[in-house]
Amino acid sequence: MSELIRGETIKALREKRHLTQKQVADRVLVSDKTISKWETGRGLPDITLLEPLARALGTSVAELLSGRCIENRNRAANLLRGSFYVCPLCGNVLFSVGQGAYSCCGITLPPQEAEPEDEAHRFRVEPVEGDLYVTLDHPMEREHYLSLIAYGTQDQLLLRKLYPEQNAEARFLRIGSGVLYAYCNRHGLYRRRVEPLKTNVSRP
Repeated sequence: MSELIRGETIKALREKRHLTQKQVADRVLVSDKTISKWETGRGLPDITLLEPLARALGTSVAELLSGRCIENRNRAANLLRGSFYVCPLCGNVLFSVGQGAYSCCGITLPPQEAEPEDEAHRFRVEPVEGDLYVTLDHPMEREHYLSLIAYGTQDQLLLRKLYPEQNAEARFLRIGSGVLYAYCNRHGLYRRRVEPLKTNVSRP
């Protein structure tokens, strides 16, 4: 596993946190010369040192292995700035308020970029007793299907997991303006903005 770690990743994470090689070495219980060797590619940390090294650098083992220096820029926890991660092997779905390093089935998962709806992935939205009834005219076959429909606002996310042979539909309690999402196993993540429900106010 450790052969996947790149020396420049260790160096970038160390410098990002304004740590010296000696400070990292003291936390991992190795010498600063050892840290220097790792950073210059003249050696690699043993697998038993991955977790202590990740802790020393304030990151995760997944980030060390992926070589991606990730910073959560969504500290306000606005769900509309969150990210979906979908495993292409088992279909596992993860949602993160901020970007991170996540893996499933031995694969590092990239955040899904939501595209605007198109003709093949168009949402139909109907109000039903105060709820949102969402459908898509989309195949639901084993080779081509929607695996989820979700409805998110700044502080709430409602999600329905879908499987082949089901209908491409979901019903959500209306929780305000936000975004609808649908994930197609072939084409990725799509979105549509949901505006506030308009109500007619009668005046005497």
